Amino acid sequence: MRNTSSRNNIFHMLAVAGTLLAGAASAGQAAAQTTTFAASYNGASVYGGSCGSTYNISGVEPSATGTYPVFIYMVGTSESYNNAAAMAAVNNMANKGYVAATVDYATSQFGNCSVLSSKSSCIFSPNSSVSAVAQLCSRAKADCSKGIVVAGFSQGSVLALLAKNYDARVQAAYGMGMSNVYSTYDLSSCVSNGNRTLQSDRLRAVDGERDNFAGGSQSAVQSSLQNVTGMTCKSGSYACLTSNNSGWIIVKNTQVQDGSADHCYMRKSGDCLGSQSSNDSGWQSGTVSWELDTNLQWLTNFTTK
Repeated sequence: MRNTSSRNNIFHMLAVAGTLLAGAASAGQAAAQTTTFAASYNGASVYGGSCGSTYNISGVEPSATGTYPVFIYMVGTSESYNNAAAMAAVNNMANKGYVAATVDYATSQFGNCSVLSSKSSCIFSPNSSVSAVAQLCSRAKADCSKGIVVAGFSQGSVLALLAKNYDARVQAAYGMGMSNVYSTYDLSSCVSNGNRTLQSDRLRAVDGERDNFAGGSQSAVQSSLQNVTGMTCKSGSYACLTSNNSGWIIVKNTQVQDGSADHCYMRKSGDCLGSQSSNDSGWQSGTVSWELDTNLQWLTNFTTK
């Protein structure tokens, strides 16, 4: 009996060890699916102008052989270019089969259409070897002929919206905190539907119902989103989408973790005064229309693999 018990214990320990090894191997394979990289490019200053300042790029790409389309993300004013939201988006898209990167720029100040156009141009100029898009498209695993898709928050969403003005390979944009007005800045002349190159059926904008930069109420946010996207729905709507799911979505206060769907609804708490190091759990991990993965998945419809 003692020998049988000993044998059973040995078999049990071997089984446990095998399970642990299999789990470790599986975890190693998962970790090996993507690889991080860093680069830099020449961008505009806080006042726009020429592309004379150096900024960082932080990226993630598939580890498997092959070439992939490109995804570029831009943070908002005063945000760190590799904050939690940026890296959540970049890692998500790398896992979907993209050379994905978040691009730093002169984030410390906002600006008018001239300033923001300069910033976007320096990032997306295909004819400059020192632009961000050139640095990314020159990577061995990048094939920008398969398409470039972009996303951003607040000021970064405007830079994303303007990207196709400069690079025809940009296929679609996803913006958060996107508006034609930001406090004292009226950007209608460059971001309103019809005043930029990106067509309305390649844009998906998602704002919080308490977005103070767009007016701070559902009605004001809806008005702003309709201006930018060109998509109009009945008053009081929280979504207005076309057959290809382009259009706009308004996040309700009840949908976010801290109960306040303001300009920075993707943060865990504290509105825009909260930490940019932690994300709203639903936004980061959920799959409903306003959350990250659903919107990034929408972008994948416009590139080839």
